[in-house]
Amino acid sequence: MNKDMRFDTKVVHGAHAMDPHTGSVAPPIYQTSTFYYKDASHGEALFKGEAEGFIYTRIGNPTTDGVQRHVACLEGAEAAVAFASGLAAIAAITFTLCEAGDNFVSSNTIYGGTHGQFQTYMKRFGVDAREVLATNVENIKNAIDEKTKFIFLETPANPNLNIIDIAACAAIAKTHNIPLVVDNTFATPVLQHPLELGADVVVHSATKYISGHGDVVAGIVVGSKKMMKEVSNMALKSGGACMAPFNAWLLMRGLKTLSVRIKKHCENAQLMAEFLEKHPKVTHVHYPGLPSNEGHELAKKQMHGGFGGMLAFEYDGDLNDGKKIIDSVNFMVDAVSLGDCDTLICHPATTTHATYSPEQLVKAQISINMIRISVGIEDPQDLIEDIDQALNKIG
Repeated sequence: MNKDMRFDTKVVHGAHAMDPHTGSVAPPIYQTSTFYYKDASHGEALFKGEAEGFIYTRIGNPTTDGVQRHVACLEGAEAAVAFASGLAAIAAITFTLCEAGDNFVSSNTIYGGTHGQFQTYMKRFGVDAREVLATNVENIKNAIDEKTKFIFLETPANPNLNIIDIAACAAIAKTHNIPLVVDNTFATPVLQHPLELGADVVVHSATKYISGHGDVVAGIVVGSKKMMKEVSNMALKSGGACMAPFNAWLLMRGLKTLSVRIKKHCENAQLMAEFLEKHPKVTHVHYPGLPSNEGHELAKKQMHGGFGGMLAFEYDGDLNDGKKIIDSVNFMVDAVSLGDCDTLICHPATTTHATYSPEQLVKAQISINMIRISVGIEDPQDLIEDIDQALNKIG
């Protein structure tokens, strides 16, 4: 890879996944479970790590390797490891860094599936996830003790778009000699580079913007070669949550349009946020691109090129009014997930964040009258007219 390539060129060309054997510009799908050895000694050397090559698709595959190198290139990382889902990627980090009796500190406004994993699944293995309101970094400092193994952030946060100071959290992590892990799913490497801000590991639900088309479930972890080797040994060799070659191929296909898609998502979300902020039925809009947003100045500092395609808003009404708004849209899709070309709309407290108790929702600043929108790449005026007519059905 030419280091002088500008970012949009890297998005298209990645880490050169073209097939060296046939000259195929589109990387092939290596749909195989196993790989043959030149001889018995070669097989032994591969298993000992003394030779480069592929052994078994659970551990590594040329197609999967291609998407790993591509995302690592975009994040400015040395290496990456691909997984069957975003949650598998996050679990891989925890199992690599923690043992029973350890803890880690996390921002408390995170994807509901991540929260559920932290507060139920990890507790069964004796790992304590200490979730705090991380917009105040003092809360992170106060939660760390001698058994804390890493800090986990999601910024912008799901679903209220809270912005957390990555550089400040990186400084705290370095003081305590522990890694900082940042979920960069909402921003993508198009808008934010956590490693440049001091983070040690970046995770993605590649299901979302990296895929971009709603047809893949996948996760990716990026970081140093040393760390990624540890993650691979723990979570792929022993855990087995590997990405399928076909899914890896679909991700590489989606990555080529990542920059142009993200720019359109950002443009549309900005216009919709500005419209909603002035709507009489809307009481608050959560979008870091608005000057009125609490995290706006910090977002301008650590994001670049836009503020993302995700927004949330609170309406003047009760839960039934929220359901009526969602049921009244004409072409927005009532569905969870995000990052698709289609605009998706949902009610977080009863869907994506149903793993939170009512008390936890309050602490995480997720209100019962909040609606989240993953703004797609349709004509923005159609989107605005659709949400406008739906809002006008209440009250």
